[in-house]
Amino acid sequence: MKKAFIILFLICISGAAFSQQIPRFNPDTLRTIVIDSSLVNIRSHKLNAQDFIDAMLADTGFYMAFRNMKKYAFDAENRVFTYDKKNKVDGKIYRKIHHSNVKGAHKMEFLAKRDSGAVYKKNGKYELYTVEMFDYIFMNAYNSDFVKSDAPIGSGKNEGYKAKLKTLIFTPGRRVSGIPFISGKTEIFGPDLKQFYMYQFSHAMYLDTIPVYRFRITPKPSTADDDVMIKEITTIFDVRTFQILGRYIDLKFHNFLMDFNVQMNIECNNFNGELLPVKITYQGNWDVPFHKEERASFLIVHKNYKKE
Repeated sequence: MKKAFIILFLICISGAAFSQQIPRFNPDTLRTIVIDSSLVNIRSHKLNAQDFIDAMLADTGFYMAFRNMKKYAFDAENRVFTYDKKNKVDGKIYRKIHHSNVKGAHKMEFLAKRDSGAVYKKNGKYELYTVEMFDYIFMNAYNSDFVKSDAPIGSGKNEGYKAKLKTLIFTPGRRVSGIPFISGKTEIFGPDLKQFYMYQFSHAMYLDTIPVYRFRITPKPSTADDDVMIKEITTIFDVRTFQILGRYIDLKFHNFLMDFNVQMNIECNNFNGELLPVKITYQGNWDVPFHKEERASFLIVHKNYKKE
């Protein structure tokens, strides 16, 4: 059971550690926003790192952005790439989907659907577990475990595992219990790990028009690679509301049981006062015993939100 647990968790969040990174097919906005040199102040006092940490731990709005999709019609463009051992693309999936929710009844209309390369097995299932999990989580946003929370934890297949993934993505810094060798490395604001990290914050512009605070957490230069699993968390806060608009996470870990190296980026924006996701990117590999090494990346773009 422990092995199955580890494999599922890695399918969701990870990639195998190797010397050459998968080439980026789409730069993350959160990594390329324009930073200025203005002094950072909020609520009549100088902002400090603890203000950002407290806001990250208390935030629920970033997760609610995904639940807010239930109220809207929107178009999703999904691109998935898989790679061989030389990091050459060997499979492609493209979907353009119109999501509607008239009178609470969700409907998906495929506007475009193209596959090429090594995508499916002979039995019709996806070649890679990473792609299968992508399809489960993102192809149908209304059935996604990023959105659904009505079922009690543990009531459905793998519910508990996916709850742990939600904790890591939406409330990073908390302990994610029950993951061998990893649980103790997620609580980065706790007394054991806080000593290994440094914090940087500054003014920036997001999507060219929105003034934001950019809060970046990275290991101190003196930190050994095996002391930490989370190599970076960058979170973007709206200057006007202190609302979280986006997050970039870089995870790397290696031991005798697993190797992974993954980068994931989630970006949101406001529509009529409600926060909604607009872009999600993932790239990485994972490698565990008795399973084929997997290398994949994907890009998800949501646009044309319209309330129904």
